[in-house]
Amino acid sequence: MRTLLFALAALMSAGNPVAAQSSLPLKYSGKPTQPAITAADAMTRLYIFADDSMMGRKAGEEGGLKGTAYIEREVRRLGLVPAGDNGTFFQAVPLYNRSFDQGSTLSAGDSPLVGGRDYYPLSIDGTPRSVNGAQVIYAGSTLDATTLIPSSQAAGRVVLVTGPTPGILRRYPDAVAFIVIPAEQNLPQLRRLMTNVSTLMREPADTVMRPITLAVPAASIASFLGVPLANARPGTIGKTLSGEVRYKMVDAPARNVVAIIRGRDSILKREYVALGAHNDHLGTRSGGPLDTDSVRAFNEIAERIYVARTHELPDFPGTGLSAFERASLKVNVDSLRRIRPARLDSVYNGADDDGSGSIGLLEIAEKFATDRIKPKRSLLFVWHTGEELGLFGSEFFTDHPTVPRDSIVGQLNIDMIGRGEASDVPGGNPGYLQVIGSRRLSTELGDLLEQVNTIGKHGFRFDYAFDAAGHPEQYYCRSDHYEYARYGIPIVFLSTGSHVDYHQLTDEPQYINYSHLARVANLLADLAQHVANLDHRLVVDHPKPDPTAECVQ
Repeated sequence: MRTLLFALAALMSAGNPVAAQSSLPLKYSGKPTQPAITAADAMTRLYIFADDSMMGRKAGEEGGLKGTAYIEREVRRLGLVPAGDNGTFFQAVPLYNRSFDQGSTLSAGDSPLVGGRDYYPLSIDGTPRSVNGAQVIYAGSTLDATTLIPSSQAAGRVVLVTGPTPGILRRYPDAVAFIVIPAEQNLPQLRRLMTNVSTLMREPADTVMRPITLAVPAASIASFLGVPLANARPGTIGKTLSGEVRYKMVDAPARNVVAIIRGRDSILKREYVALGAHNDHLGTRSGGPLDTDSVRAFNEIAERIYVARTHELPDFPGTGLSAFERASLKVNVDSLRRIRPARLDSVYNGADDDGSGSIGLLEIAEKFATDRIKPKRSLLFVWHTGEELGLFGSEFFTDHPTVPRDSIVGQLNIDMIGRGEASDVPGGNPGYLQVIGSRRLSTELGDLLEQVNTIGKHGFRFDYAFDAAGHPEQYYCRSDHYEYARYGIPIVFLSTGSHVDYHQLTDEPQYINYSHLARVANLLADLAQHVANLDHRLVVDHPKPDPTAECVQ
């Protein structure tokens, strides 16, 4: 689908390789924002936070630092208390970029091997075991397990195996590496992966030595084995490897923004109600600029076709269509050009994901910072980095909290709260709001959310469908609240849901419903106030999970 969109957009925008501003930004007037949570203030802030100058706010890149610098300036201006590292508002999160070292040298016997031609290293966790001096051995085919060599023969060797490989590491835990034979049609993708840079978070597991897997084309197998595969039998000893497969690891600075509003009660202020959103997005498009209007028009038509057939949104904008539907889908480019010239853009602005949540959190912070009477408990605001890369910022914060973890009585998370109308999601309306996880640990918290919505006359109609056990979208596991829930901290996750601009260049400030955003922020502020003023901690009446276990929707 990406290729199709690129081809379509290229036809619409040929002849101009320069990326222009994708949005129509409102310039910050310098007028102070108001203490109340308002749509106008949210708009002012979001046009700054989701501007092209923020470079897509990708964690580990300059844009991520720009985005967090803006949040830090705001919370400092509002007078919040820093709760990051060393008296600052920042908590450094140890991300790094990992890529295959093109200077790796590897030989089989006297034959030099070329990465990207003779072998393709498949990414692993940890540090690759040394293959220098290790012999290749053919273990056989997993399609007939009775013919596979015993584990003792594989120890210290590079194990070539054919057939499906799940569970092969358990069978041969002492192998230094594995060789598999990829399908010929997968080689172009493997070549692209050779140049990929993965952004990861440093963990103790990085130093664990693990066997690497080399995908070796069928035409190169004899270079490793010494004989054609057809002439090999289980136990055949191949050549001895020399050299190493190496990876480059370069630090990628990233940071959470952490701030506190102190509670008024001399005892309860030692406890915290945490409020969170993620500050990062996807950065810039590596393939260059696209005509965003034609991309959006294509995705809108594709979504209407899919929704009409299934009554639900596709997993990803522009997907879910048959080959016939894709081929028949046409965009009237002339009508777009009558509205305005082509607008080329390569910046993923992330206005809704999660610019809306980050700005909603700033609005809430300003409200409480200017309130004369503070809640009894303290409020802990955390703008997490690296959510898009794998919940890295929230994982790091909950593993290394800057306040005692047991003092956090609950966590209220917002991610994508700027849409929710019927044009965005089936069943959407001005009061639409998805609620996830509110009763998974604390029934009281879920009940309190319902009461606050009613008593405060917020008027939301909660959609709990995505909270269902086993739901295929896995929303409970896909945003920062889960990192708190795994430690037994009650959570609520609020979102207005996915839409045609999700993870697209078209997720821009002009498409945000600022009234909806402000309403969600007001609801969350009301809920935070009620939780912070309870005369007891939220009751946890469901079993706490194992914090090291995999998340289960």
